[in-house]
Amino acid sequence: MAKATDRVSDEAVARSTGRPWDEWFDLLDRWGAVERSHTEIARYLNEEEGVPGWWAQTVTVGYERARGLRDKYEHADGYAVGASKTIAFSVDELSSAFLDAGQRRRWLPGTSMRVRTATPGRSARFDWENGSSRVNAYFTAKGDSKSTVAVQHERLADAEEAERMKRFWRERLAALAALASS
Repeated sequence: MAKATDRVSDEAVARSTGRPWDEWFDLLDRWGAVERSHTEIARYLNEEEGVPGWWAQTVTVGYERARGLRDKYEHADGYAVGASKTIAFSVDELSSAFLDAGQRRRWLPGTSMRVRTATPGRSARFDWENGSSRVNAYFTAKGDSKSTVAVQHERLADAEEAERMKRFWRERLAALAALASS
């Protein structure tokens, strides 16, 4: 069962949707959401209750997790985690640190990522290791000498692997930041 601390605060959901979590849960229980698909719940919230798209998804996931219908990090196609870091690299340098295999080995040793698609300076998509999961990286300039990378690792097998990969990506992005400052 999901913990209250695993979701958006009650105040934020009430401010953005007009109802706190307990009211959404009661309303969705009465509607029979526990027997419905994720898509049906989100569509109902959006079309019938007027909840904007992103918030309809947030309320749906919060409900599914609270009712034991979805694990932390669970998505339709497996589990996914993200990590981000602002690093003292230009956006082009940061992008190269991911796209150039030699540079990547310096901060991501012993791993295998095959480039699927890339738009240098903006984003890159990779097959991870044996291809069973995917890594997406998004690059955003924060001035001339700093940039942020947001990494999303998708199609992970289970919640345990998701937790492990979340820690892994935090450590690896810290290693990349250390290279940038050396």
